[in-house]
Amino acid sequence: MSPIDPASARAALVAERDRLLVELGEPIESPGQMTYGSQAAAATHVFEQQRDLALRDRSRMELHRVESALRALDQGTYGTCETCGKLIAPERLEALPWSAQCIDCARKGSR
Repeated sequence: MSPIDPASARAALVAERDRLLVELGEPIESPGQMTYGSQAAAATHVFEQQRDLALRDRSRMELHRVESALRALDQGTYGTCETCGKLIAPERLEALPWSAQCIDCARKGSR
């Protein structure tokens, strides 16, 4: 395992945070005025709006994880699994810099 580079981790986390903040700042289009006979169009608009809301919720959760990882960097606990206390593999942190769990604990949690 190679050591974690805090500067690179911070750069990746800040870039992801900035991307998420831009994404969350974009408005979700409302269906607008519906006319008689456009039930299929209305259903499509409602579906798209619900999808966009679900994606926004997912982005909010990811933003929370990114901000938690930045706090962990500041506190000197970055790279330590929140569940078992073992070190998170640098390869995992490189792929998902906001990972709060080692791969074993993440697998156990997804079951």
